[in-house]
Order: sequence, then C-alpha cells, then structure tokens
Amino acid sequence: MPHATATARKHRSRFQWAELLSRFERSGLSASAFCAQESISIANFYRQRALHRTDQPDHAPASAQGFVDLGAIGASDAGARLEIKLDLGGGVVLHMVRG
Repeated sequence: MPHATATARKHRSRFQWAELLSRFERSGLSASAFCAQESISIANFYRQRALHRTDQPDHAPASAQGFVDLGAIGASDAGARLEIKLDLGGGVVLHMVRG
C-alpha cells in the first residue's frame, strides 16, 4: 500500500506570487503543468491569480469625468457596422454589434 506524503505549505508574499505569476505568463506551460513544476496547488494558483488581477488593473483608473461627447453619427454613417466592447470589471464584458 503506497504511503501518502504530506507536502509542506510554503507561505509566499504578494511580491513572490507576482513573480511566480509573471514566470507562468512567460513559461508557455498550461496552468496544471506549471503548478506541478513549481509544486503548488492548482486551486491556490487560480485563487492567487484572481487576487492579483483585481489588485492590478490592466488600465489606468478612469478619469473623474463621467461622459465624453464623441459627437453625433452622421446620416451617411448610420448604417455602417459598429462594434462596442465595454469591460465592466469582474470578468463581465458587454459586447454590442450593429450592422
């Protein structure tokens, strides 16, 4: 009967997780292969990746101004294809297409 071996948990700082996640992005490996290579739990990897994504937004914070007037669509442009993607945060993206 095989013996189960307990793996000791290693506490990593936020900086260490950021470095680890950066290495993963550069590695070209799948998440499960990278976690096996680094001896980390896949569940903990996904949790830390989600936490770091919310801490470090991809974009600069929106300006204080809430509305930007882009002008009216001219009559000649009214039938043209229009595609809008709005990232609402938290993994929610609003995608609208006309035409």
